[in-house]
Amino acid sequence: MSGSFSAPPQVHAFDGLLSDFDGTIVDSTDAIVKHWHQIGEEMGVDPKTILATSHGRRSIDVMQLYDKTKANWEYVNYIEGQIPEKWGSDAKEIPGGRDLLTALDNTGAKWGVVTSGTQALVDGWLKVLDLTRPKVLVVASDVEQGKPDPRCYLLGRERLGIQESTNIVVLEDAPAGIRAGKEAGFKVIALTTTHSMERIQEAKPDWIVEDLRSLTVKGVENGKVQLEITNAYQ
Repeated sequence: MSGSFSAPPQVHAFDGLLSDFDGTIVDSTDAIVKHWHQIGEEMGVDPKTILATSHGRRSIDVMQLYDKTKANWEYVNYIEGQIPEKWGSDAKEIPGGRDLLTALDNTGAKWGVVTSGTQALVDGWLKVLDLTRPKVLVVASDVEQGKPDPRCYLLGRERLGIQESTNIVVLEDAPAGIRAGKEAGFKVIALTTTHSMERIQEAKPDWIVEDLRSLTVKGVENGKVQLEITNAYQ
């Protein structure tokens, strides 16, 4: 028997919230597809081959597979910085993303963004879409290993200033990111914005929702962000 997005509202208290960016807050799929088509053609690699494995992974790790001479931060920052400039009109917020970031910021919640993208890419999307800028940000070059390695989320926790807590919730859309959050020992809310339900379930998140409209910041009490989750998959 198949499930549905119909679970009743639940409010959970977390010491902090860490969110992925592309596919979770920003829907940049069309722009990223055009980007990899261009890069693939320049390298003589079928873009479909790249796109089959690139989502949720750092570009430097993708380049390592196809052209090691371009697997350096100078090149990766350059090409990712161009994505919002060239294809900014192809991106939009994930439904509920703008309201969630605004509410997190306005309530003084401890929150941040942990992304496989570069600083240049995040800065570009924040500017193009005029979204609330996170005070805590972990980007691709901040860690030696990308997702599903958990170090990016552990670094995010450290930058939130709550190193001793595992009561942290991660927002993710990609199986690699879900696994990174779980490996860090955190709770994970997965969005079905970019991957099939089957692939999301295989990564074993704690909740599955359609998009960020299912999440509402109810406030901050005793330093903990009160997050309501509605219409989770059950």
